[in-house]
Amino acid sequence: MLAQKQAEEAIVSNFSETQHEGREEGAKDQEEQQSVFSVKNLLWHGGSVWDAWFSCASNQVAQVLLTLPYSFSQLGILSGILLQIFYGVVGSWTAYLISVLYIEYRSRKEKENVSFKNHVIQWFEVLDGLLGPYWKAVGLAFNCTFLLFGSVIQLIACASNIYYINDRLDKRTWTYIFGACCATTVFIPSFHNYRLWSFLGLGMTTYTAWYMAIAAIVHGQVGDVQHTAPTKLVLYFTGATNILYTFGGHAVTVEIMHAMWKPQKFKYIYLFATLYVFTLTIPSATAVYWAFGDELLEHSNAFSLLPKTAWRDAAVILMLIHQFITFGFACTPLYFVWEKVIGMHDTKSICLRALARLPVVIPIWFLAIIFPFFGPINSAVGALLVSFTVYIIPSMAHMLTYRKASARQNAAEKPPFFLPSWTAMYVINTFIVVWVFVVGFGFGGWASMTNFVRQVDTFGLFAKCYQCKPPPAAAGAASIPHH
Repeated sequence: MLAQKQAEEAIVSNFSETQHEGREEGAKDQEEQQSVFSVKNLLWHGGSVWDAWFSCASNQVAQVLLTLPYSFSQLGILSGILLQIFYGVVGSWTAYLISVLYIEYRSRKEKENVSFKNHVIQWFEVLDGLLGPYWKAVGLAFNCTFLLFGSVIQLIACASNIYYINDRLDKRTWTYIFGACCATTVFIPSFHNYRLWSFLGLGMTTYTAWYMAIAAIVHGQVGDVQHTAPTKLVLYFTGATNILYTFGGHAVTVEIMHAMWKPQKFKYIYLFATLYVFTLTIPSATAVYWAFGDELLEHSNAFSLLPKTAWRDAAVILMLIHQFITFGFACTPLYFVWEKVIGMHDTKSICLRALARLPVVIPIWFLAIIFPFFGPINSAVGALLVSFTVYIIPSMAHMLTYRKASARQNAAEKPPFFLPSWTAMYVINTFIVVWVFVVGFGFGGWASMTNFVRQVDTFGLFAKCYQCKPPPAAAGAASIPHH
């Protein structure tokens, strides 16, 4: 026990000494002697437990907050609430597994005297170090594709939201504009520098969530409101995979951990972030679905049904700012990967790194113009990418890493206090792999792709204005139903 305690203390010491950008504990005192550096430290350099909590909570509830009422119209209130709780808890568990694997990888490398002072550890590198190059390739492929489409979704959401304030421009034009705005995230070096943004982002989504709930209750139910969900399996599993996507912010977990001064304290942060997110998602989705019912089946963005007021416009603007922040969250790991590919990751010049990162933004911009389907693309990404990236791969990686008795005996992190048995951990991980593969990837993939193809058939690729109000000349014409 004494040897293990000493080893853990050594790991903690190494963590704080080798953090990205040299954020050593001893350097703080020197910075605080000058007010300029104190302000910079307060607003720019974040690595505390609270910074990680704000980053996790802020990253979880972005544009998906606006699509959850749409999911409730597919699932019904009971299924919607139960699935949120279920996937929130399961997502918190797999985030815990990722944190354990990160600490295991980091501790092994520390023993080999590997320094990470100018290097940000990423999930695919953890898989490579623990399980080999094949797992690295799998992790890299799923993570990068998920982050790519996660960034695409933010651009689509920006264009969708601003349209409800200013409809003089179509959504495709707004996508061009916001693509240029979001490209400025190339200047944010790492997750250390999201301290202020994460704090503001969570405040913005908190306002938006409670605005949605209160506005829906004040508005009351529309005439002849109907709550028929669930009615079709396709719709049910499409909504379920959107909720699976809601609690799948794990693609940036390792980067957030690496930005902490003491990463070993991350273990339960994601759970606490999820509990807060429940206070935002469940009341807002329930209230909006109660007010508008089946009308939401044709409106994947809740803003399209809520009455136009100054309160709603404020919520739209705040969500736009937050989506810019979330775009940066999703893109930053992609920037790191690209920098490592072209050999620019160790470059200290912010301007040179920003210039090198620009090619990452271009395909994201292009895909957002090709597939502007706000709600359906969430479900498709959830079923095909989040299922593996967030749930299946971490569970399998944990089981394989500790499959040998020697690995379990020398583990840097033992099983949690509430589940002290390795066997119980294997049972839970196996259940998650089977459940998510069958329900999330299997049924969810079938349903979400069926729905996605239906949107393409109805609106076509490069749709100029997806789910927009018809022009005045065609206002009296019958609209095409879509789900």
